[in-house]
Amino acid sequence: MRIKLLAIALLAASQGSAAELTISIPGYMDFPVERIQATYDCRGQTLEVEYANAGPVSLAAFVYDGLPVVAANVLSGSGVRYAGRQYIWWTKGKDASLYDLMQGQDAAPVLECSEVR
Repeated sequence: MRIKLLAIALLAASQGSAAELTISIPGYMDFPVERIQATYDCRGQTLEVEYANAGPVSLAAFVYDGLPVVAANVLSGSGVRYAGRQYIWWTKGKDASLYDLMQGQDAAPVLECSEVR
């Protein structure tokens, strides 16, 4: 299976073009890829997130602090939780939070967001 993820999230704010990332996953039949683009208001800061879902694989891609984050869906007791680099992106309905694990497992989120579209 190959997932193509248009990386609007891999854009640096100062760059005017997108990069594309293709991921090959061995051992799976082809699943249709659903791509969803969402915009979040994080207390005045805008965060663009692109989700790619293909069968058992779910990814979220965004730029935080000037660097790209591509996160994979991981086990969650509620909502949908993604882990990438040192970050946890956790969505619950239209609300989302970004946690930086470098600040400790019990630290408050670095971003608290609400989806606007």
